Amino acid sequence: MEILTQKRTAPPSDLGAVPDLAALAALMDEGRPAEAERLARDRLAQQPNAGILWKVLAVAQMRQGKGALPALKRTVQLLPGDAESHANLAAAWIEQRRWDEAIVTLHRVIELEPGNLSALLDTAAVLRALGRACESVPLYRRVLDIDPRALAARNDLGNVLLELGEYAAALDCYRQAVSLAPNDAKVRANLANALRRLGRISDAVEASRQAIALDPQLPEPHDTLGLALAAQGLEVAAMASYRRALELNPRSVQTLNNLGNALRDGGELESAEQCFRRALALEPRSAVTHGNLGNVQLDGGFLESAAASYSRALELEPDTPSGHLQLSMVLRRLGLAGEAERSCRTALSKHPDFPAALSFLGELHADRGRFADAEALFRRAITLDRDFPSAWCGIALNRKMTLDDTDWVQGASALLAKPLPLRHTISLHHALGKYFDDVCRYDQAFAHHREANELSKRYGARHSGARFDREKLRRRVHAIIGQFDALRVHAGEPGAVPSECPVLIVGMPRSGTTLCEQILASHPDVYGAGELTFWDRAAAKCVAAGRSGDAGPLARGYLDLLRAQSPQALRVVDKMPANFMHLGLIHAALPGARIIHMRRDPIDTCLSIYFQSFANTHPYAHDLEDLADYYQEYARLMAHWRNVLPAASLLEVNYEDLVADQEAWSRRLVSFLGLPWDARCLEFHRSDRVVITTSKWQVRQKMHPASAGRWRHYRQFIGPLQRL
Repeated sequence: MEILTQKRTAPPSDLGAVPDLAALAALMDEGRPAEAERLARDRLAQQPNAGILWKVLAVAQMRQGKGALPALKRTVQLLPGDAESHANLAAAWIEQRRWDEAIVTLHRVIELEPGNLSALLDTAAVLRALGRACESVPLYRRVLDIDPRALAARNDLGNVLLELGEYAAALDCYRQAVSLAPNDAKVRANLANALRRLGRISDAVEASRQAIALDPQLPEPHDTLGLALAAQGLEVAAMASYRRALELNPRSVQTLNNLGNALRDGGELESAEQCFRRALALEPRSAVTHGNLGNVQLDGGFLESAAASYSRALELEPDTPSGHLQLSMVLRRLGLAGEAERSCRTALSKHPDFPAALSFLGELHADRGRFADAEALFRRAITLDRDFPSAWCGIALNRKMTLDDTDWVQGASALLAKPLPLRHTISLHHALGKYFDDVCRYDQAFAHHREANELSKRYGARHSGARFDREKLRRRVHAIIGQFDALRVHAGEPGAVPSECPVLIVGMPRSGTTLCEQILASHPDVYGAGELTFWDRAAAKCVAAGRSGDAGPLARGYLDLLRAQSPQALRVVDKMPANFMHLGLIHAALPGARIIHMRRDPIDTCLSIYFQSFANTHPYAHDLEDLADYYQEYARLMAHWRNVLPAASLLEVNYEDLVADQEAWSRRLVSFLGLPWDARCLEFHRSDRVVITTSKWQVRQKMHPASAGRWRHYRQFIGPLQRL
């Protein structure tokens, strides 16, 4: 958008009425505005109501960069019919970004001179600055009716139409502008952008390269080229284009966001965050950038930070559907299911055909076990956008697929053949792997899961927090064993709180921890809190502080967290599997806590992990050798806890035994918690409680042994796991 107001100094027709006017005009023409200002002031002392003198004074001040508003206002009072004076006042309002005053003044210019092209263009530009882009369209068309060859009007009209989502009409404008100025790089860059918005990616690449050839120093076509290359799946080339655009214009918030999004798609979360923070330093009130920063924080597991970023984005743009959807996503991860659904529905109230919100509402329904409703929403999202990966994945992951699902496998395969962000490609491979596993085509299933994991290694290699270091894990386990020996565990800790409220279910992921929680949470005196990250953070703080932990503050902080989850429950279950790392610290702070260790066949466990889309949260999950190493260290540490923890505080449950004799083991679990038996624990699959783990579909089914020994279907592929 360009403001085209011209500041002219031609006097009105009554030249003879003011002495020294010719001298004043000469001083202005010779570029001596300071002298013209002094002479004008001298004459105004004699003729204070001479409008032309006020006009010259105002223009002289403007030429010197001085504040000219008082003189400009006095001029239009004395010369109400002089369009040029009103135009000069409008220019001053525009310079100060006082759009409301500018629009009123420009309308007066147009009243006086209906054919004033500069005023028409400026009015259109100010309307856009006021967020009233629709009102600018008739003004641009009026300019073009007067002068069909007005390049600025043709180009700016294209920009407005692009902003309004009328991509085909914008493209037509840009084409006409190119015919008027074939060597104008800016116009050709705009043409490229319209082509990209219309999905004509190859044409957009060509037009961007043409614009760059015309003006290699223009940043915009490099940015557009990056977006087009990203749409072709050429992420490395896209990032190179964004970086070139930033070399030419380091202050482009748009390009910083584009580069940040590309880095996020490639798994480079730290670099992406740096881009977004640079953009916010330049434009702190950019809702889009705050939302993008929240996405990176959510990917990295920094839920509270993500929630803060999304909330800030909504403060700035409260009516943006995507902002409400982003907030819904983090609220779900924070365990605030009701608030998450309300936020998602708010997004849909503002945009009823928003595929991402429809798909996410489907996930929220699936969390509550409403799988038919969920699938209906996934399919509606696909009807609106067949290239929306999350909806395709949602269908496969929330029910058992059959050979009748040919439409699904064809659609998912067709989408996988298109250029997609890496994280979506990974998810689709896992979804196809599940489909082929469900229909017993095990070779194809493993091929898809293997490809997903190979891509996940590539994704994780760019994110330092997602790299698995086997030796580092061994050292960590060795240090924990040394720190929490039998003597310390049995000696007790000053400040420990003997509460019986906490119940911790630990083990490997995919070992039955969600099933165990679902059984216990079906008891009226038990609340299932899901996977809490308290002990990970607590242990990290202890390590950073160089001490083994203060039992009292740790115990009170954890109990406060549990009570916030459910003030009335006698027992609150935390099923974070990785808490097996912290059992010594937990027992030291809370000696009355019950610990349930879920065990499952090692190869079944590791294979099930390998078949899940864990992104960066389990970096060992993408390599069978890493999985075997991780499992062995887990088993070594659990053997230590078995030896040093009091027998009354630890119950070990084999998943296969639980499946084989549901009632006996369910009774034993309830008894271990010190609670009376309740038959509702046998109907765990009927519970409508929220479950957001990857096991949410399985725990809504009646218990069956189908997954036991599953690894035998994949015997030929799992060599590194055989040593388990």
